[in-house]
Amino acid sequence: METAALLIIFAIFVVAVLYSSVGHGGASGYLAVMALLAVPPMQTRPSALVLNLFVASIGTFQFWRAGYFSWPLFWPFAVTSIPFAFIGGMISLPTNVYKIVLGVVLALAALRLAWKLTSGSEIKQPHLAVCLVIGAIIGLLSGLVGVGGGIFLTPILLLANWSETKTAAGVSAAFIFVNSAAGLAGNYSQLFTLPQNVWLWIAAAAVGGIVGSTLGAKKFDSLMLRRVLAAVLLFAGIKLILV
Repeated sequence: METAALLIIFAIFVVAVLYSSVGHGGASGYLAVMALLAVPPMQTRPSALVLNLFVASIGTFQFWRAGYFSWPLFWPFAVTSIPFAFIGGMISLPTNVYKIVLGVVLALAALRLAWKLTSGSEIKQPHLAVCLVIGAIIGLLSGLVGVGGGIFLTPILLLANWSETKTAAGVSAAFIFVNSAAGLAGNYSQLFTLPQNVWLWIAAAAVGGIVGSTLGAKKFDSLMLRRVLAAVLLFAGIKLILV
């Protein structure tokens, strides 16, 4: 196997470990890796979403099993994000501008999250209408650029004091899964462009997802998760801006 092929498998594993530890699927990281290693653009978007499906499903199970999932918090965001992610997946537009805008948003969210690391604010119940609007916006953006949306939902849940850290991770993992599936369904023809060795990528992502989500659900404390999440968001933001 060529060096580049081994490198991308290893990089996908590392991304999966890092992102799944905070309930994320890792699509933005996979997109960055594939762009840096010259994977054809037509393959990057569907590949990232497929990898998301496997990692997010593992993360959802791990956090749910550990007791860190809230259906009442999940469904108001998901009910509008799913159809809008499907619509976004149907739209084939240049994503350069979206990547820059989203990269800036992620970087700012990371800085804001890190600044609130020691916050002890009381958890509040979000308004249903606000959740529906946020879910629709995140779903559309997710479908357009090929991500699951957890990089947007998690900081919103935490910065608005709508959830504690591990529950936010569990909710985001499930949110990423349904959005990734909807995005792929919106443009299912992309699945025919997947690279031949995508199963090796899936295997690396799945193993990384098991390792990362286990650490996130059982080992890391809340403060550690916040720090890891801030680092993940900053990394994703920089990559989206530069790649």
